Amino acid sequence: MKWKKLSSEDIKSKIFGALDNNVNFYDENILGVPASHLDGKVFQSDVPFLKDAPYLSTLVRNPNHIGLHTSGSSESFFKGTHEIEKEVIKICSNDILKGEGEYDGYIASGGTEANMQAIWIYRNYFIEKFAADINQICIICSEDSHYSMNKAANILNIGIRRIKVDNNKRTIDEQDLKANIYEASQKGIKYFIVIANMMTTMFGSVDNPDIYSNLLKESGYEYKLHIDGAYGGFFYPFSQPENKLNFSNLNVDSITLDAHKMAQAPYGTGIFLCRKGLIQFASTREASYVEGEDNTIVGSRSGANAIAVWMILSTYGPNGYFEKILVLQNRTDWLCSKLDKLSIDYFREKKSNIVTIKAEHLKPELANKYGLVPDNHVNPKWYKIVIMDHVLIESLEPLVNELL
Repeated sequence: MKWKKLSSEDIKSKIFGALDNNVNFYDENILGVPASHLDGKVFQSDVPFLKDAPYLSTLVRNPNHIGLHTSGSSESFFKGTHEIEKEVIKICSNDILKGEGEYDGYIASGGTEANMQAIWIYRNYFIEKFAADINQICIICSEDSHYSMNKAANILNIGIRRIKVDNNKRTIDEQDLKANIYEASQKGIKYFIVIANMMTTMFGSVDNPDIYSNLLKESGYEYKLHIDGAYGGFFYPFSQPENKLNFSNLNVDSITLDAHKMAQAPYGTGIFLCRKGLIQFASTREASYVEGEDNTIVGSRSGANAIAVWMILSTYGPNGYFEKILVLQNRTDWLCSKLDKLSIDYFREKKSNIVTIKAEHLKPELANKYGLVPDNHVNPKWYKIVIMDHVLIESLEPLVNELL
């Protein structure tokens, strides 16, 4: 499909048509499903405004998007809105992330779950394909990577190595990478789950994935490469269209996005995407009562989140969304020009919307006053400013004036 901008009437028609193709707990005599519409004593379904509110109507109708809809069968009770989720996966994997053909994926609860989904798949892949021992598998990522990597290592009982980065450029220290791979191999590690960042949460910094893949290929190790675009997935492809952190790079196996950040979807709206032939390594065959079984960590999830992402993407279209990102870049340019004049040290990835200022330039009271987030709440070395939709130049001016 090709990502298109739609009118509000077309959006409403599409979503209400999808809901009509789902089971209707109000009108149909459905006896075997442990689900229903939202409690009618609390959430009214007969209020007039719902006929013009497709997202709220979806919440009330309460579709369950358990399992995976991009491969095989899935719960036919909710087939209408499942199709909407499939369209979201296709827009993200093909139109935004330059994939060709079909991809698997689903709307997750957030970037943490989506990153864990990838690591879970690759742990099982190495065990099933290579008879790997769990102690032979290791996550490798930069020290700027999200804490979800450590959470996944803990839950999945595998090792993790964090690679040093340059303090000012936030680029991967290649010598430290080499040393870590060598040291890991000496301890019996043969299989690597690599995480490359598409804009880190703290700095907005971007990894060069080739640094990982070239070195591991030269060394003869088996690896899988996952891109953590939880922050950057709905920003970087528009600010820097020519990049290696998408499916046009054949080394990339899977990607995380978070629609509840830059796309401004409701919280609980992450996205996991992967190439065909991988998702089966997360299949839970014991979920036999679920049509199509389950290949996801979270299991049951609200179909309203998928509807929200589809509505956002369809309202903007590719050109409108590009303009949205361009506005944020321009506001960030304004801030950086002011910081340059004040000789304040900061890091900004090229064309990103995160500006991270060295703590020496900011008193903690000033950082607290404007809600700047530290890299460490105990001993901060950096404070970040994120230019989101609500952060106007008028919002930034008072901070700049106080820095004067």
